[in-house]
Amino acid sequence: MPDFLNPAEAKFWVGAGLLIFLVIVVFVAKAPKLIAGALDARVAAIQSDLDEAARIREEAQRLLTQLQAEREAAQRQAQEMLAAAQEQVQQFEAEAKAKLEESLARRQKLSEQRIKVAEVRAEAEVRAAAADLATKIAEQVLMQRIAGAKSDPLIDKAISQLAGKLQ
Repeated sequence: MPDFLNPAEAKFWVGAGLLIFLVIVVFVAKAPKLIAGALDARVAAIQSDLDEAARIREEAQRLLTQLQAEREAAQRQAQEMLAAAQEQVQQFEAEAKAKLEESLARRQKLSEQRIKVAEVRAEAEVRAAAADLATKIAEQVLMQRIAGAKSDPLIDKAISQLAGKLQ
């Protein structure tokens, strides 16, 4: 038998005293309750941290979903704005083209009117020049005929007024 199990040895009594002391501490001092209470408190703290982490994760997931929805809405809105801008550009282009065509038509019409006015003026100038020339030729012809005959003051007066009446 080993020495520490022999009641005659001091080691036996030291071990027995230690064992009795531990039994007293465990049952009398309620050490297990304190240890269990400390462990329960630690477990409660860890559970509280886990619950808080789960709550934060759910909130983060909710925020992520909300931000994704907002991003999709912003993308849709940007696409709609781009489509509207392109439509406006097409409308402005069509309006500008129509205004340009209208302006060109107006200018062409104005040019045609100016050309007609210039033609009328030129025709009037040609007629006036032709009338002047005809008057001068008629005056010369009459002068030559009259030079051979006697001169009548009424005919001379009529010939001088003839140039003014033909214009």
